[in-house]
Amino acid sequence: MTGHKNSTTVTPGTAVVIGAGVAGLATSALLARDGWDVTVVEKNSAVGGRAGSLEIDGFDGFRWDTGPSWYLMPEAFDHFFALFGTRTEDHLELVDLTPAYRVFSGDTSVVDVPTGREEAAALFESIEPGAGAKLLTYLDGAEDAYNIAIDRFLYNTFSQLGPLLHKDVLTRAGRLASLLTRSLESYVNSQFKTPILRQVLTYPAVFLSSRPEGTPSMYHLMSHTDLVQGVKYPVGGFTAVVNALHNLAVEHGVTFQLSTEATSIDTANVNGKTVTTGVSVLHGGKAEKIPADIVVSAGDLHHTENNLLPKKLRTYPERYWSTRNPGIGSVLVLLGVEGELPQLDHHNLFFSEDWTDDFAVVFDGPQKTRPSNSSESIYVSKPSASEDGVAPAGAENLFVLVPVKATSSIGHGDAYMPEASASVDAIAEHAISQIAAQAGIGDLRERIMVKRTLGPADFEHRYHSWLGSALGPAHTLAQSAFLRGRNKSRKIDTLFYAGATTVPGVGIPMCLISAENILKRLHSDTTPGPLPEPVPNAAESVG
Repeated sequence: MTGHKNSTTVTPGTAVVIGAGVAGLATSALLARDGWDVTVVEKNSAVGGRAGSLEIDGFDGFRWDTGPSWYLMPEAFDHFFALFGTRTEDHLELVDLTPAYRVFSGDTSVVDVPTGREEAAALFESIEPGAGAKLLTYLDGAEDAYNIAIDRFLYNTFSQLGPLLHKDVLTRAGRLASLLTRSLESYVNSQFKTPILRQVLTYPAVFLSSRPEGTPSMYHLMSHTDLVQGVKYPVGGFTAVVNALHNLAVEHGVTFQLSTEATSIDTANVNGKTVTTGVSVLHGGKAEKIPADIVVSAGDLHHTENNLLPKKLRTYPERYWSTRNPGIGSVLVLLGVEGELPQLDHHNLFFSEDWTDDFAVVFDGPQKTRPSNSSESIYVSKPSASEDGVAPAGAENLFVLVPVKATSSIGHGDAYMPEASASVDAIAEHAISQIAAQAGIGDLRERIMVKRTLGPADFEHRYHSWLGSALGPAHTLAQSAFLRGRNKSRKIDTLFYAGATTVPGVGIPMCLISAENILKRLHSDTTPGPLPEPVPNAAESVG
């Protein structure tokens, strides 16, 4: 780790990682490479967590990803694989999506959003005269914010504030202060007038589990990822990403115990410090203990703190959560449709004209304009546009995400339960009707061969997600950077946290970065920025 502080504070020994989602897989692989004897415990019967996969008996040829579907920030993946001395192309086959995505907004014409600064500027100019030049300036700022985030904020444990006092931050202090205290909605609306252009630039707030009016405009950096870097698709979906991470972990000697639920994190007092001694689990109805020198919870932080630890050892007790924003919930609708759907591209965003009400129903509760209690700004993925293996010949695969309030009271779907809750089914049916109307697919409902759903209660039950949140806590100002949940317990010296509910935040790239930040913690590395590539392989060093 040349150039990074490398005085190891914890000698590699035994480690237990709770949760085999993306963060758990990535963390376990890095720990094993660093010389740790790693065991991963996962309550479900398969790895992947929210980035799951579903096949249904009787409907051969259909396979749905049940979680993330946007491959953004490609250099985060490239860097993670490079830490192991490999390349992304050694693990994944990526397809460039052109256009990046398709937008349906109210009754307006369909807009295909291209990749590339000049191409995006030309689109904006064709819709709103003068908007092209404004977009180029906007993207200049987005790129600068993106780069400073990579260099100073994302790969940062925030265990010291020194890195935030670097000249790159200080010389931008005024601009950063403005971007952090002004909302994304206000920032965009001050520059662009046409509703659909405003929507394209502010919708990325949803990827941050937030809403435009509550998201700091610092996050306009997201437009750099989709409009400039572009959108790719990993063949095999995010299941292929999960498999790649799982294979890396197994190759480095990680042991996985599936269908094994952590019931408590065990501790002891040693030399005046509280340390972990292991994890108690329930496997096949039998209680067991797995010893460990360190524990990394890559599961939901609220569940970890309030269900796996006694009150006296909680860094984030219930009173902490009473003032936090859980982010968005979602109803997922998985459809197999007979025949082709040329009206849809791979990624599709459906926006209603009542943009404010869409977010109000998600964050404030029921609205008179939203009888379904769900947003009408929804996302539809058609992976069968880019891959034959997700649907039978002559059929299409659709994944529909409908934002709803993060509350398990909305209910569960029928993907893993015998039948869906009435409210989840109603929301799904409303979304199907909306897609049919806005995309002009009049016979969509009649062509549906199979439908399955998930609701907030599924996220709560399957992933212990706080309030059934789909992505993790919203990226508001009070829940970003060093104000987000830290990645190390204040009460237990050898307990760490990774994943979407801690720093740096939600999304697959952030989960990969959170795993790297665990390694930095263990090496007392307080420098910001990505680690040098590759990280040393302890097994090879010993050999």
